[in-house]
Amino acid sequence: MKKILVIHGPNLNLLGKREPDIYGKFTLEQINELIKKEAAQLKLEVKIIHSNHEGEIVDTIGNASSEFEAIVINPAAYTHTSVAIRDAVSACGLPTVEVHLSNIYSREEFRKTSLISGVASGQIAGFGIQSYILGIKAASYLINK
Repeated sequence: MKKILVIHGPNLNLLGKREPDIYGKFTLEQINELIKKEAAQLKLEVKIIHSNHEGEIVDTIGNASSEFEAIVINPAAYTHTSVAIRDAVSACGLPTVEVHLSNIYSREEFRKTSLISGVASGQIAGFGIQSYILGIKAASYLINK
């Protein structure tokens, strides 16, 4: 069975409480359950991690190619700041789908820049929790095409 790694970046553990008008009312646990259901329907195995620590995310991506066929990542605030995560995505060689709950291009000016998108296979933003479902479908497409 093909395996996808899902990475949730910083502060996503606060979903459901943090700015629900922007990020929605779903908790990270609820999102993870939806991801698992979608992966099962697509006959994929999924491993989900969350970290508030850039180095841990970089290490996880760096080790991913030995176990996974694709990555779905919501780099959250690191989207706009982390050259290290960008470099890890570029170096790992796996198809990577960047996802965001909100439309980063309709928000504050500093959020309109993604350092990750240039090395990702694609980006999905602005569809709330459906961004993750679409991201899983996109990753499945990329590993099966």
